[in-house]
Formats: sequence, structure tokens, C-alpha cells
Amino acid sequence: MTDTTETHMTIPQRGSGEYDAYRPRSPEFKAAMDALRGLRQDLISDVFAYRPLPPTSVGKGLSRLPSGRLREYAVWTPHALITAAGLIAMVIGADNSGRGATTNLFVGLSALAPVLLTMVRPVMAFWLSLAATAVTYPMAFVNSWQQGWPWLAGSFACHLVVLTVVAVRTRPRTAAWMWLLTGAYGLIWQGALGGSHYYRSNTVEMLFISALLLLAVSIWHIRQDARQSVTAQQTVTAHERSRRTLLEERTTIARELHDVVAHHMSVVAIQAEAAPYRVENPPPELEKAFATIRENAVAALTELRRVLGVVRAEDYEAPDAPQPTLADLDGLLDNVRGAGLSVDKAVTGAVRELPQGVELSAYRIVQEALSNTLRHAPGASARVEIGYVLGGLGLRIVNGPPPELSLLKPSPGAGHGITGMRERVSMLNGEMTAGATDEGGYEVAVFLPVPLRDEDQA
Repeated sequence: MTDTTETHMTIPQRGSGEYDAYRPRSPEFKAAMDALRGLRQDLISDVFAYRPLPPTSVGKGLSRLPSGRLREYAVWTPHALITAAGLIAMVIGADNSGRGATTNLFVGLSALAPVLLTMVRPVMAFWLSLAATAVTYPMAFVNSWQQGWPWLAGSFACHLVVLTVVAVRTRPRTAAWMWLLTGAYGLIWQGALGGSHYYRSNTVEMLFISALLLLAVSIWHIRQDARQSVTAQQTVTAHERSRRTLLEERTTIARELHDVVAHHMSVVAIQAEAAPYRVENPPPELEKAFATIRENAVAALTELRRVLGVVRAEDYEAPDAPQPTLADLDGLLDNVRGAGLSVDKAVTGAVRELPQGVELSAYRIVQEALSNTLRHAPGASARVEIGYVLGGLGLRIVNGPPPELSLLKPSPGAGHGITGMRERVSMLNGEMTAGATDEGGYEVAVFLPVPLRDEDQA
């Protein structure tokens, strides 16, 4: 059945509020809105922002020159300079014999307060400077027309210092907005008092001098940004150079390992495969022993190539072949039994699937412990105990003393196997003990914590 219902779209009429909402905005309009948002963010939203001026770092600027206790005080040099500039503006503002002492003191303090405020609330200091100018000019109206308006001598010096310090402490965009607002402030005064020829506006002087100061500060900001960019680029370059050097060293190590170990393992595998054909009518036990040797040599070569791939390549991707787990432990035990080690396994607790890292580490720990038994206690028997407990996994690998009459001699070792096991256990925040037993054997006990699924979800 066909639906013949038609949907009509209502198009907003020109001149309506809905039409204005759908009308595309011009680039000029967007630029103006962005500028207004910048003004609101820089000089309106941050009016009450508390930004105390920090001391300079020891060893930078003037703090590098003195020694001893003077260096500790030199870190406050910016604070001292700002305070000195404020005091100078205060003296200039209060130096007028045509006004009363109280008025002079108030005008001087009005010139000092905005300068000191730049050290804690810079944006508020700018607005306070404008407000102080508007308040002090009518109070000090006597002979003020001889100094110019709207800025008296003290207010003029104060506002220049405030503009400079706030521009240094903020960014060039804020400096541009302050300069424009200062010009607008002067134009408002000029429109209010410009009808009388007795008054001389000093807005042009303020804008000219402040433009030079703010331009110098902006150039300083640009140089600081460029210096930081160069420093960051040098840091990245040094890091990349270090990584490249490390990769070259790893490549060299991988090449040496491949040339030394892989060659000899390949020879062992080939000789083990060819050995039964060199003996006439070899016994089955001998053929099985050589087959086991060849399988172990091929497995070692495969594992060696995988490890060398990780060492050689910076962005090496691991193969898709699964890593061994405790489910593969029976195959490992059959392998060492074929090499002549008598080993038993005991499992306690409810067998469950553990995280991949725990499974792999447990397998490698058992593998290394049994390999140590083969090397250092040939002919001894071993036992592997696995305990699944509520908080994790327990492992115990213990071997007895080697027989006194044995044709096989222990192989010397450097002790890296125990170190490797400890590193795996430490990586999983586990615990491990290893040492000789009272019977003359050796025991490795490990506990690997496994958090409960409820704890992970919490």
C-alpha cells in the first residue's frame, strides 16, 4: 500500500526572527563576533582572576649576578621594579602645590594602587587604573587643565606602567584590547569636555607612548614564543636522535645474537636430524632423543626470531600466534621428561581462566625453573604444584638433590634465570622466594595476585 501523505516544509519569511536564525553569516560578522568573544575572555571574564606574580627562577636574569644571600633576594627583582614604578607614579601624582595635602595623598595612592594590583590581579588593575583616572580628575580639578586631561601626570604614569605590566603578564591580544579601550576612554572624555578651548586632551600622547611600549612588549612575547618553540623542537630532535641511537644499538645486538645463537642452534637441529642416519639400526630411544633435540632446537629458533624481531624493529608487531598458557603446561612437562627429567604435577583449587599476563608469566616461570633443574641438577626429580586460590595463583617448583652417581655433570650458570623470574613476578606485583631445601634440592615459590572480577568492575 502506497503512502500518499505529503509533508510540507514551512519556510521562514524574510524579516522574521526565524529567518534571521537561518540566514548565513558573513565572514565579517563572524570575525566581529570572534573579536568580541576575545574581548570578553581577556578583559571581562578574567577581571577577578587571581594570578600572583611568581619569583624568577634562581640562575636566570639578574639572579645570576649576585652570590650568597643576595641571590635569594634577587628572585624578587620584578616585584621590586613594579613597586618602584608605582612609587614614582605616586610621587608624580602627589606633587601639586595647588591642591590640598589630603587630595594630593589620595591622588598619589590612586596612582600607586593599580600598579601594585598588577602583581596579583592584572586585568582588574587595568580597569582600576581607568576608574581611578575618572575619580581623581574631578577631585583634582584645580589647575588640572594645565596638565591636560583626562590623565593627570600621576594617572598618566600609572596607566602606562599598568598597560606595560599587564601586557607582559598576559598576551599580545590583551594588549591590543587595552590599547583600543584606552583610546575609546579618551574619546569619551574628549566628547564630554572638548567644547571648551581651555582644556587640552592628552589622549594622543597616551596612545602614542603606550603603542610604542605595547609594541615592544609584543615583540618580546613573539621572541619568547619563538625561543620556546625552538627549545621544544630541539628537545624533540634530541629525543628522536636518542631513539634512533637506541634502535641502532638494538639492531646491532639483534644481529650479533642472530649470527651467534641462531647459527649454532641451526647446526644442532641439522645434526640432530641427520644423526640417526649415521648409525646403523639405531635403537628407538636414540631416535626419539634426537627427534626431541631437533624439536627443541627448532622451537628455540622460532622463539629467537620472534624476540629478535622485537629488538630489531621499532614498530614491530607481534605475530598472531597465541602465547603459551598454563593449559600448555602438559606439553612442556612431556618435553622435559623426554630430556630425562622425572617431573610430577599437582593442581589444587578450582581451575579457572586467568589474565593473559599471569598465564604467560606462570608458564615461563615453570619453564625456567625446570630448565634450571636440567642444567644444575641433572638426574634429579622435580615436582610442579599449582594452586588456584581466591586472590591469585600459587606456584611451587621443587627438585630433589642430584644423584651421587651420575654420568651427567651440572652446567655452570650465570644466575640470570632467577633474576628473570623475579622480574616477571615484580611486574605483576607478586611475591617470590627461591633457595635451597634441607634435602639438598632447590625450591621456587611464587604467588601472582589476580584481582576478582567484582573488584575490576568496581
